[in-house]
Amino acid sequence: MSKGFDPRFMQELKQKNDVVEVIGSYVSLDRKGGTHWACCPFHHERTPSFAVNQAEQFYHCFGCGVSGDVVRFVQEIESTDFMGAVRILAARAKMTVPESNFDTEKAIEMKKKRDTMAAIMLDCAKFYLSNLYSGDSRAEAHLQYIANRKLSPSTVKKFGLGASLDFFSLPDYLAGKGYSRQDLIDSGALGETKNGKLVDFEAGRLIFPIINAFDEVVAFGGRLLEKSDFAKYKNTRETLLFNKRKTLYNINLLKKLKRKQPIKEVIMVEGYMDTISLYQAGFENVVASMGTSLTTEQARLVKRYADTVLISYDGDFAGQNADLRGLEILKDEALNVRVVPMPDGLDPDDVVKQGAAAYQKCLDAALPLVDYKIHALERKYDITKTEDKRRFIAEALQVVSAVESEAVKEDLLKKLREKTGVSYHALERDMQSGVKQLEIIAPKEKISETDSGADKLTKAIRFILAAKLFSEPYAKQYDIQSLPLSDETHIVVAQYILEREQNGERIRPSELFEILEESSAELNQILDLNYEDKLEGEVAKRFFEDSVKAIEKFVVEREIAELNAQYGKETDEEKRKMIAQQLSDKMKRRNQLKRK
Repeated sequence: MSKGFDPRFMQELKQKNDVVEVIGSYVSLDRKGGTHWACCPFHHERTPSFAVNQAEQFYHCFGCGVSGDVVRFVQEIESTDFMGAVRILAARAKMTVPESNFDTEKAIEMKKKRDTMAAIMLDCAKFYLSNLYSGDSRAEAHLQYIANRKLSPSTVKKFGLGASLDFFSLPDYLAGKGYSRQDLIDSGALGETKNGKLVDFEAGRLIFPIINAFDEVVAFGGRLLEKSDFAKYKNTRETLLFNKRKTLYNINLLKKLKRKQPIKEVIMVEGYMDTISLYQAGFENVVASMGTSLTTEQARLVKRYADTVLISYDGDFAGQNADLRGLEILKDEALNVRVVPMPDGLDPDDVVKQGAAAYQKCLDAALPLVDYKIHALERKYDITKTEDKRRFIAEALQVVSAVESEAVKEDLLKKLREKTGVSYHALERDMQSGVKQLEIIAPKEKISETDSGADKLTKAIRFILAAKLFSEPYAKQYDIQSLPLSDETHIVVAQYILEREQNGERIRPSELFEILEESSAELNQILDLNYEDKLEGEVAKRFFEDSVKAIEKFVVEREIAELNAQYGKETDEEKRKMIAQQLSDKMKRRNQLKRK
């Protein structure tokens, strides 16, 4: 509920951070009646549809569906996590965040350790930066590399680039700062030789500080400046501060950009230099995965800033099937994924050297993920050769068959027809044949209602939950336990309402944002009904009654189906008579409902 905090602390935090005052410090609010309105800060709109309910202390956008309490608003607007939002709100209210949020000495000790490591990494970054402009002859290679890459002094400063000159000057410098040996090792900045001597982990390399969304230096990337058998790039090992799975390079500057303006899309590249070169060329909405396979944590992190990701890897990316499959992680997190085709053998840094317009042309040619998968297959096979062409068609049809939209499938099949010369109907038949074979291997779960019936049921349940949630008088006597619920959000909302009713407590919609820790699209659909008096008046009352009847019909039909199944399996004559009587009663009830 409160992520380990004492509920009294969270209650006080919210009382001292009125939702209208906090949101009003970010956007201009206009009060109309009991609601404050604004143009939504989370999507582009001209007519205000972002409503802030001061009485209930929550917000909801009737345009894009976002909603939450004051903590969730700060999470979204500041692109931070729950703890980050709590810290921001606590600072605003001049409150102290409890150190022992999990009531353990270990948590306090862990925080002290983390703070010490953050201080070490910051001192390292300052040391490396001072080396770069120290006048030491050993830094000339670093400066020459920067000059060859055509990076301006302001860009170097913005990204905090630095120079490691040797193995031992950094350990000596840090020792003079009074840090313990163990903390220096645990930070990841220093390594240890076999004879126990501390050495600079990034010795001799050009240094790229890795900075998190809170402007903390958490790790370093280092690049060799001469040809060697060692890896060209080397990252600090994972530590208490640095988890590569949860980190994106340049996330700190992306967060600053979001504070200045809405971000339509985020460009994702592989490496440090791609990021820096694009940023310098004006493409500030860029982050890097640092050459690793994408993770769910990185996908969720980038989703805080935009719903669209442009994947801009190097020109050989199309042939890397494993990496292409990895992009499904982004798609699974409901991100719109588009892939930027790059010229063979070139990376974004190479292209942007030709000018911003050259790279923008690549961005403009970005393809939806499914289209790019087929594009990658084209590059894999030579379709002028019969055998390659057949393999291309077989694999492309597998890609198309996985698409949910029938319209998109049709469009893709037409494109395949143009590429291969095979008729549309032949392609469609082969695709369907392949799908049937897959279904035999892994049969899909059947849906009990038709889509239209399921949709009607869902709408009825939403309306009843909304009427109960906003305490409409006509819904007061309805027993919410009668609802046939399967959706997790519906179950949580119903349980919350039931508990409050049983305890005689007031129902507060804003409390659901603590219970549902992640943003819920289904909750947003329920809250949408509290707009323009949709829940009030005689029309709403009649719709509520119709919804109750529709649900009762659904329940009766389901019970009739279950009794029919039982009757067919039962061999005992007496039990069959009992089931037949129950069936008769249910069918009479169904007929009564139909007449109503």
